[in-house]
Amino acid sequence: MDETPPVDPRESVRRWIPDELPPHGQWQATVRLAAALRRTIDLMMDRDAPEDVMRSAAEATERFAERLASFPKGRSLFGYAETSTAGNPKAMFDSSPFIGLANPIAPPITISVTEKGIEGRVTYGAAYEGPVGHVHGGVVASGFDEVLGMVQSLGGNPGMTGTLNVRYRSPTPLHREVVFRGWIERVDGRKTFTAGTLHAGDTLCAEAEGLFIAVDWERFHRLAQEQ
Repeated sequence: MDETPPVDPRESVRRWIPDELPPHGQWQATVRLAAALRRTIDLMMDRDAPEDVMRSAAEATERFAERLASFPKGRSLFGYAETSTAGNPKAMFDSSPFIGLANPIAPPITISVTEKGIEGRVTYGAAYEGPVGHVHGGVVASGFDEVLGMVQSLGGNPGMTGTLNVRYRSPTPLHREVVFRGWIERVDGRKTFTAGTLHAGDTLCAEAEGLFIAVDWERFHRLAQEQ
């Protein structure tokens, strides 16, 4: 009788090593540029700079955009754009709009594995404002989608978001670290039921429940190639 203990799926995430690493120098430069653009976006949302400064910056940015446009399309995107469709908890999410360090529109959320599930820490800047001084509700929902999308991969049968229900309890503050926490409630065949919370310190800002449905990855990738 085989008495080998079952493998905890969380171990593969704790030892998170991407299957393929990007060219270090180029990737480092890309991440640096993304961070600079991210800071620029945040600052321009909340700074009363003179017209000549903004005009000069716009011209310089337009020149840079034209220079980028002169290079061939098709930069290698290492890993996947989102966690819920990766099918591999060890994947790299270089281009994710929520956690990707190389994506300038990502806040980004920093993900870690806990004993219970997944924790995501993030400080939202002015670009994510909804109510004055607070995070837009749609941004909160997208954060839950990403965090719960990661946690459902711990069940070993990852899929895509079926439903996401968010209950807003208290406004989520800008410019302050907030913490998403997510865990698996149960697995029923192709369905993985997850839940999570969002806190600012001791204040509960929101709660969520997510249903993820496993998919035929070969069919999914064929559909993607047809786009």
